[in-house]
Amino acid sequence: MFEKILVAHDGSKGAQKALEAAVEIAARSDAELHMISVQERLPRQTQPLSEIVDVQEIEGLYFEQVAEEAKRLAARRSVYLECTLVRGHRVKTIVQVADEGGFDLLVVGFSGHSRLNEHLWGRASRDLMRSAPCNVLVVK
Repeated sequence: MFEKILVAHDGSKGAQKALEAAVEIAARSDAELHMISVQERLPRQTQPLSEIVDVQEIEGLYFEQVAEEAKRLAARRSVYLECTLVRGHRVKTIVQVADEGGFDLLVVGFSGHSRLNEHLWGRASRDLMRSAPCNVLVVK
């Protein structure tokens, strides 16, 4: 049914559930599976550049770990997972990648890391449903 699936993963429990669902769908339909993690651009602040670079490096290492764990999960179902880390606005970046990549399914989790993030991610998942050029599965 689906040939090319994109799953968004920020390391949260909701994103992990989305990944598990995407792996299962890819395994059943023999679909190509890709994962995107979006590292939000840092706001312009008066912090020293070294502090900003340190934060970006820490986030980069965090997302590398998320990708490695995701690849192991996919491999257990004999699914190859291509992982990409992109900087940008979460919704705009995911929509752009889904469009440019010709994906026919986008899988996202509903909840984020915290109550505030959960509220924002809930809003982000709604925005993704409205903006994505393909079908969207929101996993709770």
